[in-house]
Amino acid sequence: MNASEIIKNIETEQLKAEVPQFSVGDTVKVYGKIKEGNRERVQVFEGTVIKKQGGSNRATFTVRKLSNGVGVEKTWPLHSPNVEKVEVIRKGKVRRAKLYYLRDRVGKAAKVKELVK
Repeated sequence: MNASEIIKNIETEQLKAEVPQFSVGDTVKVYGKIKEGNRERVQVFEGTVIKKQGGSNRATFTVRKLSNGVGVEKTWPLHSPNVEKVEVIRKGKVRRAKLYYLRDRVGKAAKVKELVK
């Protein structure tokens, strides 16, 4: 068994069984575990997914929200045990894989249209 096979086996063990289905442009709530001293609590981060990247257990996604008029972006590993769950609030209608242009926009211009089916 060579090194790449060993690494592959370790990575497949770390994958989550239930991966949340969401795409770029969706508004999501990310329930992240936070350690404060010896206590652990869940904090919700709600915003728009501006990018998804990587594959396997290295996959990450970035969520952007406005907090007191300041843009805040947080990148989460998709298979991290610290991400309890990802809840999709609304689907977004976008034609890009990465929504970096939202960084330059403020107010209503920074909104993503809702996907209506």
